[in-house]
Amino acid sequence: MDNLTHSLFGLTLARTPLGKAGRGTTAVLLIASNAPDIDIVAAAGGAAKYLEWHRGMTHGPLGVIGLAAITAAIIEVARWLNPRWRHADNARWPMLFAVAIVGVLFHVLLDLPTSYGVRLLSPFSWRWFALDWMPIVDAYFLIVLASGLLFGRGGQAARRRNAAIVLTFAAIIYGVRAAAHHQALEMAPVLFGPTLPPRCDSAPSSSFVESWPKPPASPPATGRRCLVELAALPQFLSPFDWRIVAHLSNAFELHDINVLDARFRDSGKDAVFWRQVIRYPNIWTPMVEHAASTDLGQVFLGFSRFPAARTATDAAGAGTVRFTDVRFVGSVIADQPGVNNRMFTATIRFDPGGRLLSETLGR
Repeated sequence: MDNLTHSLFGLTLARTPLGKAGRGTTAVLLIASNAPDIDIVAAAGGAAKYLEWHRGMTHGPLGVIGLAAITAAIIEVARWLNPRWRHADNARWPMLFAVAIVGVLFHVLLDLPTSYGVRLLSPFSWRWFALDWMPIVDAYFLIVLASGLLFGRGGQAARRRNAAIVLTFAAIIYGVRAAAHHQALEMAPVLFGPTLPPRCDSAPSSSFVESWPKPPASPPATGRRCLVELAALPQFLSPFDWRIVAHLSNAFELHDINVLDARFRDSGKDAVFWRQVIRYPNIWTPMVEHAASTDLGQVFLGFSRFPAARTATDAAGAGTVRFTDVRFVGSVIADQPGVNNRMFTATIRFDPGGRLLSETLGR
């Protein structure tokens, strides 16, 4: 999630019994709650390098332990350099380390329910995992966290009580999102109506935790298009608005849904909806396969969950392959300026002989 959410959550944790660990725990939790996003330094090597390392090792098991140790060491060194910070009730390094592990671990756990995902097992495995419950920025979660800190002043007991209330409301937000996500997937077939094809012969079975990259699914024996998977991605403004992505063997089809809209529950009227689908062709020609084998192609396809491939050939015979992660088409994140808005499309160009001319992130 965004760093403001991580920071507010870390400060909320500092008001729980973790605060009893001693002086310095608040600073440790604040730093540790943001520490995994230190992978932003990879952007110094360019957007592609950032994409390669993003939510990788710093979010894996070694990152949790290593960043917790570094965070605790920072506080210890700061105390050594400034005698005014040396107090009898200071938390010792082992306790700071234990508290920092909690802070880093919660950062990873907050990232997991987003549709962006996290590489939980890196560097041992670079697979992405996601629950698809939460957007990157959830306004309601932010409001709850900020309100608890703004209005939760008072004695230590009052602060801990207010922290418990905040965490309870946070759990409710996650529960509502999870229930709405399940409902959106249940209603998805109504959106696509008669245009939704049968599942591919080797399509992966649905699971509680989504993961990618996935191997290509085999089409039916008839050779016709088939359904690889359905996904419901959260939207920014409401926990009841979802974007349904139908991953087909030759395209991606997108449709928005509000799970409170009673019209979607009447399967007899599905013709109203399936004509409104947004379609992104995804045809893997030999040129696309060639682009996928390039350095940028491998990095982008290792990151992208739903990469739609498009090709074009100019009058001179030069070819262009463009991969776009349809998760972020029209999203709040993709519209933001800076490095992030370039990460969701990879453009690779070849000369008429198939030699690589350029590979860039962005259109």
